[in-house]
Amino acid sequence: MKLSRITDRGPRPARRTILLTAAAATAVLLTLSGCSGAGSAGGSGGGANKKISIAFVPKQLNNPYTDVELGGGKKAAAATGDAYSVVGPNTASASSQVSYINTLTQKHTDVIAIAANDPNAVCSALNQAKAGGAKIITFDSDTDKSCRSLFINQVVAKDVGLVELKQLGEQIDYQGEFAILSATANATNQNSWIKYMKDELASNPKYSKMKLVTTVYGNDDDTTSFQVAQGLLQSYPNLKGIISPTTVGIAATARYLSTSSYKGKVILTGLGLPNQMRQYVKDGTVKEFALWDPAKIGTATVYAAKALVAGTITGKEGDTFKAGSLGTLKVGADNTVIVGPPTEFTAANIDKFDF
Repeated sequence: MKLSRITDRGPRPARRTILLTAAAATAVLLTLSGCSGAGSAGGSGGGANKKISIAFVPKQLNNPYTDVELGGGKKAAAATGDAYSVVGPNTASASSQVSYINTLTQKHTDVIAIAANDPNAVCSALNQAKAGGAKIITFDSDTDKSCRSLFINQVVAKDVGLVELKQLGEQIDYQGEFAILSATANATNQNSWIKYMKDELASNPKYSKMKLVTTVYGNDDDTTSFQVAQGLLQSYPNLKGIISPTTVGIAATARYLSTSSYKGKVILTGLGLPNQMRQYVKDGTVKEFALWDPAKIGTATVYAAKALVAGTITGKEGDTFKAGSLGTLKVGADNTVIVGPPTEFTAANIDKFDF
């Protein structure tokens, strides 16, 4: 009010000097405030509306499943006005993400969101990032708990393992040899799902006539997975089914089966993207498989990142935060946020999904 009155009448020289000084100071503060938005140093503190920088480090680039996850994160960051970026290796080896984490630490990125290729190989680099002020979130594939504040998980791990085993058991009448074609030997999420499959095989009499003969790895590479599937069927001529708990592995295996003499004889199930698997469901190579909406992982990660930087959550069990279209999400045991249950895809419903 005083400024308006003085402007109308013209301030006296002494007061004009004071006002100009105050205006200059205000301009400096506004400039500094503008510099502290997305991409600023630090990572802690700030209000709920503070713009942050969040960098996703996937297991590997150019993975169709990961691309859907990252798409959800990019869309969420655009909605919140935060700075979004993606860096990562072209191969999913254990230590291939370390150099990217170190670079993000040097850039003072507010939040590093990583899907770890190995639960321990990246911990030293992540701890250095935390010491520099960054918040650490894992998504899709976890690290050791000590290396991060939150893990954004797709579903309850046990549910994933059991639904894949159930789908195979139903199609081979719960008897015969089968194999697992997984991603990498150190992938935390796949190994967790496989563990629950093995536990169920050992404890549930329904599966007593099913025998897991081997677990092999395609390294989440299409060509390698295709060749591993081919070798698997040659090595185990009595194989009745394959479970591939990776979108790269199941698509590559389906492509091999679809043009081989094994089509219709060897059952394939696992985790796949509807858009990649549609043709194999419609030509009869695959009867059913499962997955969730990967885009929700990216979305939840961005909103969790904002809540951590704002200080409205710390990642402890019981914390809640708003996640846009996903509603309010809650942190559960082991500092883990579960996004949603798995969906089973068949010829009857696959055309209802587009990702």
